[in-house]
Amino acid sequence: MSATCSNKVLCVCCSGLIGRSWALVFISGGLSVKIYDKQPGMAASALSSIRCQVSEFQQKGLLRGELSASQQLSLISTCDDLKTAVEGAFFIQECVFENLEAKQKVFLDIEGLVGSDVILSSSTSCLVPSLVFCKVQHQSRCLVAHPVNPPYLVRLVELVPHPLTSPSVMDMAQALMSQVGQVPVRLSRELDGFALNRIQMAVIAESWRLVQDGVISVKDVDLVMSEGLGMRYAFIGPMETMHLNAPQGLEDYMRRYGPGIQRVLSSFGPTPDFTGDQAKEIFKEMCQFIPPEQLSARTERRDQLLSHLAQIKKEH
Repeated sequence: MSATCSNKVLCVCCSGLIGRSWALVFISGGLSVKIYDKQPGMAASALSSIRCQVSEFQQKGLLRGELSASQQLSLISTCDDLKTAVEGAFFIQECVFENLEAKQKVFLDIEGLVGSDVILSSSTSCLVPSLVFCKVQHQSRCLVAHPVNPPYLVRLVELVPHPLTSPSVMDMAQALMSQVGQVPVRLSRELDGFALNRIQMAVIAESWRLVQDGVISVKDVDLVMSEGLGMRYAFIGPMETMHLNAPQGLEDYMRRYGPGIQRVLSSFGPTPDFTGDQAKEIFKEMCQFIPPEQLSARTERRDQLLSHLAQIKKEH
């Protein structure tokens, strides 16, 4: 397989939110994309939504890639037939809902329609590749490419190999994601939660414990991240943060703060119960902070802020 992906066809399987997002990303990198959905009319509806999003990005000066909006949109076609959708594709990005059996069936159907050199990639956020691809015969061409929502604005993508995935397939996936402007990170092996969600879940667990124990409010624990840690982490990660926070770097940092870190970590409680009676109080507090009827507006606000941040990161 070539390390360059120009002028090749890619199939996005399923036209939901993540499928549309992937399509936007791929056409911004100049790739021809076929959007497939087994439900009649869904792919066409997705294309209509994508046209609106491309127009909006263009108006706001946030359109990615070197191609114009019309050139990017000319790269998309839609299919209601899986065989037609995968014909000529070199890479297939599956985006069906997070259900193991549904994903297994999709890949079983796809494998019967494509050659053994076509890369099969899943967008799953929590299912390990060995489960997703357990019914696929040629597992050496399979991997997970887990995006961060919304992928067009948050460019990280985790590449997680199946135990049998070929290194050349990982190289190809990394080259593809880099070509279309994403920021790929490679895991050396599959692991429950991958990397991003394991880190995110650690933050969630301690945030939840602090609120549950009455140490801090829902609103203020979010401010700890958005106005504190998140300010740094938007540009550098926790490892570089430590490295920069001591005169002689990371080793010096651990000499100074390592014992304190170990002491605090040893005081952490068990994994919280996210569904019990105590959780109901947190749900109530969250809904008082941001009522359900404001969720759509807050999501739009989030995306606008991410758009601005993405532009700043691009400039710097």
